[in-house]
Amino acid sequence: MSSTTQIPLALASCSVGLPKHTLHQKIEAIRSAGLQGIELSFPELLSYATLHFGRHVAEDDYNTLCEAAKAVKDLCSRHELAIMVLQPFANFEGWPAGSPERKDAFARAKGWIKIMDAVGTDMLQVGSSDSVGISSSFADLASDLRELADMLAPHGFKLGYENWCWATRAPTWKDVWEIVKMVDRPNIGLCLDTFQTAGGEWGDPTTASGLIEGLSAEVLTKQYKDSLEELSRTVPSDKIYFLQISDAYKMDEPLADREEQGLRPRGRWSHDWRPLP
Repeated sequence: MSSTTQIPLALASCSVGLPKHTLHQKIEAIRSAGLQGIELSFPELLSYATLHFGRHVAEDDYNTLCEAAKAVKDLCSRHELAIMVLQPFANFEGWPAGSPERKDAFARAKGWIKIMDAVGTDMLQVGSSDSVGISSSFADLASDLRELADMLAPHGFKLGYENWCWATRAPTWKDVWEIVKMVDRPNIGLCLDTFQTAGGEWGDPTTASGLIEGLSAEVLTKQYKDSLEELSRTVPSDKIYFLQISDAYKMDEPLADREEQGLRPRGRWSHDWRPLP
């Protein structure tokens, strides 16, 4: 366990405070808690830019966002906090060749890389896509992520690929690990999240029990433990770029088992029923 003392601890900027709190206040709170870094959330950067410049800033106004990012970098530096990652980059991989969605995905990637340069972080968190209309082929998903990894490499940047438990094609740690192996680049690894794995393989927001049903709790728990043991045996530690420790509430009333507001039940669970400090 002594080796864990060498692992820096951070808190995601989107996981602290209330909407009334500014990014500066969040940075001060994270530092006062004795942590070493933050995960910078893109919506937080947008809000900071709007406040900093006193006007609405569009999410694709990368020149203005880069200027705001430089100010955030200075703010974090003065509080002795490292910006460990920019997150969450989403709905990137698997779009058909020549589609407007694919064009937009790569344009966003170029913009986010500029922001990473400006803010002084070396890692991009990419959530496994929850879009419809993307390829079902892991080879296609890996091809896009390989291209993204190659875009990041000249800057010395790396890509942390995370399984989102409501994702269209890669909702489990095993799925994203298979894709990362197919990408076969030295600057891609995993972001593991306790909620995303437990919420996909053990929990279920659409049931009264809050657990996946159809088998006994004992069997379900054994399957989940077996999955984690397999992870520990098969994924090299140097390919786990960072671990997010997070949770979700069990609702009094289970969610309807249907898509609402563009999100599947586990996506709504993640967005609206997560405990925040």
